[in-house]
Amino acid sequence: MIAFIEVFKTNVRTVRDANRLIERIHKTFTGYEANFDLDDCDKILRVKSTVRSVQPSPLIELLKDCGFKADVLPDDDQFAGEVLLNDISFFFRKNKALQVKKVKN
Repeated sequence: MIAFIEVFKTNVRTVRDANRLIERIHKTFTGYEANFDLDDCDKILRVKSTVRSVQPSPLIELLKDCGFKADVLPDDDQFAGEVLLNDISFFFRKNKALQVKKVKN
C-alpha cells in the first residue's frame, strides 16, 4: 500500500485547537489522516492519505480560515538519499584499490 504524507510547520499551540483542526480536516478531506506533534518546536501537522496525494494548498487555506498558519516542510528524505548515494559512490571510488583478488595457490 502506498501512503502519501505531507508535513507542515504550524503555529497551533493547544491540544484543544489541534483536535478541532484534526476533526475539520477529516470531515473536509475524506481519506486524509491528520495528527499534530505539539511537542516539536515546529508544532508539526502530519497528513497522510492512502487514496491520493496530499494537496498542501487547501490544507493551508483551511488552517488560515481557522486563524492559524501552516507551511510545508521540505522533504529531507530525497536530500538524505542523495547524500547517502554520494557517500557510497565516494567510498567505492576511494577504496577501489582495496578490492581483493583471488590468488591461485
